[in-house]
Amino acid sequence: LDRSQSVRLRVTVRHPSLTSVTDYKDHGARRHEPRLTVTAAAAAAMRPLRAALTALFSLCALRAAGGIFTGQLTGVLDDCFCDIESIDDFNSYKIYPKLKKLQERDYFRYYKVNMKRPCPFWLNDGHCSINDCHVEPCSESDIPIGMKAANYNKEVNAEELQDCEEANKLGAVNSTLSNQTKEAFIDWARYDDAQDHFCELDDELSPDAEYVDLLLNPERYTGYRGWSAWRVWNSIYEENCFKPRSVYRPLNPLTPARGDDDGESFYNWLEGLCLEKRVFYRLISGLHASINLHLCAKYLLDDVWGRTKWGPNVEEFRFRFHPAETKGEGPRRLKNLYFLYLIQLRALSKVAVYFERSIVDLYTGNTTEDAITKKQLLEVLNETKLFPMHFDEKSMFAGDKKEAKTLKEEFRLHFKNISRIMDCVGCDKCRLWGKLQTQGLGTALKILFSEREIKNLPEHSTSAGFQLTRQEVVALLNAFNRLSTSIHELQIFKMLLKDKR
Repeated sequence: LDRSQSVRLRVTVRHPSLTSVTDYKDHGARRHEPRLTVTAAAAAAMRPLRAALTALFSLCALRAAGGIFTGQLTGVLDDCFCDIESIDDFNSYKIYPKLKKLQERDYFRYYKVNMKRPCPFWLNDGHCSINDCHVEPCSESDIPIGMKAANYNKEVNAEELQDCEEANKLGAVNSTLSNQTKEAFIDWARYDDAQDHFCELDDELSPDAEYVDLLLNPERYTGYRGWSAWRVWNSIYEENCFKPRSVYRPLNPLTPARGDDDGESFYNWLEGLCLEKRVFYRLISGLHASINLHLCAKYLLDDVWGRTKWGPNVEEFRFRFHPAETKGEGPRRLKNLYFLYLIQLRALSKVAVYFERSIVDLYTGNTTEDAITKKQLLEVLNETKLFPMHFDEKSMFAGDKKEAKTLKEEFRLHFKNISRIMDCVGCDKCRLWGKLQTQGLGTALKILFSEREIKNLPEHSTSAGFQLTRQEVVALLNAFNRLSTSIHELQIFKMLLKDKR
């Protein structure tokens, strides 16, 4: 090498951080492809080449951001045509900041839920006695007046309002019905309404249903683990994911010893399933991964004299997700998180037209607050429509019509059963966020498979074909915010892992 010249090295990086590399200057021309100039000014003739190679290996380590872990968490996802890097960029710059603001609006921070519903599948072990498991419901004075009036986001037009008032004046219809007939009508209405639901909804009129301020009851590590928590997830995977008992999930403690299988037989079985059943498993696995990420990111690091410190626990993250600790299973679970993100992102892009209508009002009783909330919601929905690599839900249930209909109903009932299992969670805070996130995903599935009804929505009147309750809307946006937050927190853990190298 001629020592009077420079050695130019062109590399691809995602998070360049070159402060620890000596004799380098970042002429960072373009993001993702900075051009680095290595100057061979003195010393031995081989020094520039040695420095160039050092830079290359350093940048590769940065690109990996945690070594083999991030090296496995990259590229195109299974069953779709979107890559992880595109989702990371889109979430960081377009979605996460907007969702963070939206979740602070009154309409989305208050969630009505029944925490007292009994477990329908087994006798409860009793509720967790750990202080951090507790959920504090709202007092009556905290709830916005519009929500107490139960007006929510009802679609109302002048004609219907007049008809309603007229009916109230005439008002003898119900008095001619027997109590038994009234009960039958209520049952019919519930049955009809449940046909497009993918999850079990709490009865908001139940005396046990209470409002919870989600900002004051954040999802985080509570210490809830052991047999009770394992039984919930085991029931979800073993009894509701279209899996025969002869096929064992990776890392399942009940799996008989099978040498060095490391779960490959399970994934061979999974890839042999139809698309719909693979999607179902990946949705549940992605939800599980997202919840675990939140617990790692909001971990109780210190508790001295009542002063608690919450933050990311890298060791807990490694235990749950690092390939070395999970026999390679961790990165697969995190890829399923990205897949779940794509599913809910697609649902939001499709339901945008529902909220864009002037007839839909996110009602809390505060006109100014409501206008800001709807504006922020539409900003989020507009971003979702601009994403270029959406999941194609039309590839699902696309075969023989009779078989597709049967499979879709089986898909819906399996997921609905999972939403019921959430009433078996022993920790109140885990139950709250488990119910909300399964309901949010159930609402997303309802949207994805109601394309015809959404297309036919009238602009200035209500639609009998497609409706969303306030409970569904709040769950939908907060569940997507949880996924967005998970992907944001994952980037933080990548950097923390890199720093520990």
